Amino acid sequence: DGLVAFRTFLKSEFSEENVDFWLACEDFKKTKSSTKIASKAQKIYSDFIQADAPKEINIDFHTKIHISQNISEPTLSCFDDAQRLIYSLMAKDSFPRFLRSEGYKKLVKKQQNRNQKRWLPFL
Repeated sequence: DGLVAFRTFLKSEFSEENVDFWLACEDFKKTKSSTKIASKAQKIYSDFIQADAPKEINIDFHTKIHISQNISEPTLSCFDDAQRLIYSLMAKDSFPRFLRSEGYKKLVKKQQNRNQKRWLPFL
């Protein structure tokens, strides 16, 4: 529920690509097959990194160049720097605003109601 609420919040701010990229990187790091590593890396690159990507993330030029130079022979850590930057951006910027949002307040209230019903089955 929390991820859905956070993604909805990011969508309202036109920045859901950040959480999408972070989740894609988490999935990528679990990849075992070397052929899948290459295809998944290329998909992440084309979706999030390359210029004019459909979900282009906001990372610095040096990180983008470094990834571009290494994408032909990707490793499971090739997006780590970019992932850290995006995580930091969300942690410092988007997430604090989310915690003050109506969506988060509704989520907390919903969770509190669930917990209350669990402990008070007669309600």
